[in-house]
Amino acid sequence: MTAPATEVAKVESHLHPEGSFDLADHPVPTGREEIWRFTPLKRLRGLHEEAPLTGVEYKVDVDLADGVTALAVPVADSARGASGAVPTDRVAARAWEATTSVFEVTVPDEAVVEGASVITFTGTGLESAAAGHLVVRAGKFSKSTVVVSYKGSAVWAENIELVVEDGAQLTFVTVQNWEDDAVHLVSQHAKIGRDAHLKHVAVTFGGDVVRSDTSTEYSGPGGGVEGLGLYFADEGQHIEHRLFVDHNQPKTTSNVIYKGALQGDGAHAVWIGNVLIRKVAEGIETYEENRNLILTDGTQCDSVPNLEIETGEIAGAGHASATARFDDNQLFYLRSRGIDEKEAQRLVVHGFFNDLIRKIDVPAIEEQLVATVEAELAKNVLKEI
Repeated sequence: MTAPATEVAKVESHLHPEGSFDLADHPVPTGREEIWRFTPLKRLRGLHEEAPLTGVEYKVDVDLADGVTALAVPVADSARGASGAVPTDRVAARAWEATTSVFEVTVPDEAVVEGASVITFTGTGLESAAAGHLVVRAGKFSKSTVVVSYKGSAVWAENIELVVEDGAQLTFVTVQNWEDDAVHLVSQHAKIGRDAHLKHVAVTFGGDVVRSDTSTEYSGPGGGVEGLGLYFADEGQHIEHRLFVDHNQPKTTSNVIYKGALQGDGAHAVWIGNVLIRKVAEGIETYEENRNLILTDGTQCDSVPNLEIETGEIAGAGHASATARFDDNQLFYLRSRGIDEKEAQRLVVHGFFNDLIRKIDVPAIEEQLVATVEAELAKNVLKEI
């Protein structure tokens, strides 16, 4: 598949490489590259090498809200590339090349959709890897919520495009609740129109290796993105979130908050946040934050916030990152009121996540997340730290 006819602006960012549709421009990574240095390549089941992406061991179920449509479309007739997405790593380029159809979800112009449209992807085996492509278009001045839920076992390479047209409001949620053996690498790219708003929510609990690379650009002034992330890494699990916000239009906003907890030997969480503020992006405002709570010994957390600023004419820009164990003051407060230590630790973890869960503002998802956090805690007896 060749690149769309529209010219792609050069991305001058050292953490977000220039994209290409030509697989030859994406050599097999060695792990020394900046974008791959945290990823356990040996556990990717060949997705980054030559593993055929022809598997069919999965099923897709769709529950659409009124007015929303979903259809699998042959690549030649699809809206693929509408977001301006260009693969920036080898797995994304391989998935782009291997995909034969595109699953398109469309919210009509000016539609105000009640309830969420839910797409459930269930993997049914690990024998062969597969690739997919999803395009979600939120029409002008529409308001909607789309949820993609992943479960089961799969080796899955995927590209997702989000097109949020002028004045639209889209909440897009991915919930990765895989079995412990799944491998999922996904590249997401969003284009936000004039005065449009995207709430992008990434929830990751399951899988052996889950790596999500999410990028955002703007097609007009006044656009905004709110990025919310919640993850829980267990023993031996690798969870990696990479985010890039390209402020290529003036008076745009971005606010990113990701929170994660880690427990069990070998649990590894990676968060890379990068914001590029171009010279033309005067009057923008951006903030990115990552918080990690360490529950047991033997875990590893890498958190790298980054700002690349090409103009001083901005409303504000900042970032924060913290990785810590339980707050002794919180535990002391709870224990002084007769709560035993393990229950106090459980309450602290729920408190750590609850503010973020409420921001998602999708009731069914919020209830599910509270229950899942509780289930994660039950997997490992919280130890005295």
